[in-house]
Amino acid sequence: MALNPVTETVVTEEKDPWPALWALVLGFFMIMVDTTIVSVATPAIIEDLHAEVNSVVWVTSAYLLAYAVPVLITGRLGDRFGPKNLYLTGLVVFTLASLACGLTTTIEGLIIARVAQGLGASMITPQTMAIITRIFPVERRGQATALWGATAGVAVLVGPLLGGILVDSLSWEWIFFVNVPIGLVGFVLAWRLVPSLPTHSHRFDWLGVALSGIGMFLLVFGIQEAHQYDWGTVWGPFTVWRLIIGGLVVFAAFVYWQHRNRAEPLVPLRLFRDRNFSLANVGISTVSFAFTAMAFPLMLYAQLVRGLSPTKAALLLVPMALLSIALAPGVGKLTDRIHPRTITTVGFTALAAALAWLSMLMTPDVHLWEILFPMALMGAGSACIWAPLTATATRNLPMDLAGAGAGVYNATRQIGAVVGSAAIALLMDARLAASGLGVFDPEKSPDGRLPTMAHEQFSTAMSESLLLTPAVLLLGLAAALLFARPSHTRRPESAPPAAL
Repeated sequence: MALNPVTETVVTEEKDPWPALWALVLGFFMIMVDTTIVSVATPAIIEDLHAEVNSVVWVTSAYLLAYAVPVLITGRLGDRFGPKNLYLTGLVVFTLASLACGLTTTIEGLIIARVAQGLGASMITPQTMAIITRIFPVERRGQATALWGATAGVAVLVGPLLGGILVDSLSWEWIFFVNVPIGLVGFVLAWRLVPSLPTHSHRFDWLGVALSGIGMFLLVFGIQEAHQYDWGTVWGPFTVWRLIIGGLVVFAAFVYWQHRNRAEPLVPLRLFRDRNFSLANVGISTVSFAFTAMAFPLMLYAQLVRGLSPTKAALLLVPMALLSIALAPGVGKLTDRIHPRTITTVGFTALAAALAWLSMLMTPDVHLWEILFPMALMGAGSACIWAPLTATATRNLPMDLAGAGAGVYNATRQIGAVVGSAAIALLMDARLAASGLGVFDPEKSPDGRLPTMAHEQFSTAMSESLLLTPAVLLLGLAAALLFARPSHTRRPESAPPAAL
């Protein structure tokens, strides 16, 4: 193993880096599946733990929040103590927390265990990107990061499908128990195949960590819990807006501190001088928002209105997963050859159109096979987004900023998921209240089903809530249209340079 003095990349001469990447992808796939696997189990958890819809949404939000807040600092910890060591530690925490999730008997205990899961995930993710950057030479790094991005895209689609099968065949606890054997196998593979890399000392920006964490919590808590307050009183909206505005103010203080901190800021603002990095962060936050938010209204509609089991409801996602998996390898190869604007624009357009189409089809009497068409279009759009965005975000960054860039990109992705989970919970409750339904309690129905007379109103509320996702994706589309050609993109000899 040698250190390239020009790029500072660790180049593995005797050992192929791909086995190490596949070992890392296994752990990364597992933690990404857990961002969406709970959605299909929502009705089962509501009934078994006697919880409200919003409480179960917090099972996902707590995981995403605990995942997002520390991910900036865990990237630096990987530089200090070794990315392999942090990855293995995170895998142990995540696996033990998964066991605790399955063993809990209260919604509060489940949320706490999910927080521990999120902390483990936050240790894993930045190490995967950092290791890829350091073990792959630049000419092969595009395909490696494309595989990493495609893994994230496929995982968020597979989550509900796997969850449905486990809930129907076993019970909702098994969506967490299944992580235990996978975590053990992933630990052994990473221990054997992932190389130990040189470490670097860092001064940690603890004030930055505190400001980012406090700001995130205030903002997400304010958005998600807004409906719990009485908006008809003076103190209700005042409390809500105080939380949200307070979060924005703390975030502004965080940015100011990052600008003033001359030692070693948590987020070096010079990262954002790279146009593609900044735009890719906007894009990935909207995609993560959309996929996290989409699952909740769709799964509730499929199970409570159409009477599908969790497995059958999740089968609606099969065309999306299959198209995404089938197209991902080809799209990954294209990321080193053509302008990223081309692929990502197609992806965002297809994804937004598919979600709008799906919203129109969510009625009590639509033929379920009709839903499969927008799902297939969603899978094609997904394949054209995840991998190209990941490769485009980091391709032009200097090596000394690669670790920080990976941390920021993953934090941004998680922020999108957190806000998506919170926003869709607020919007679903608001639309249900507007329709006169309020929060459905399965215990008040003799068969745990939504009364037939409420199907129309519930379907309308869910379809209207889903329209939030294509609206947000328009921001990602705008970012994609502004991408510049990366400096390392290979183009065919006969092709003229594309206009920026």
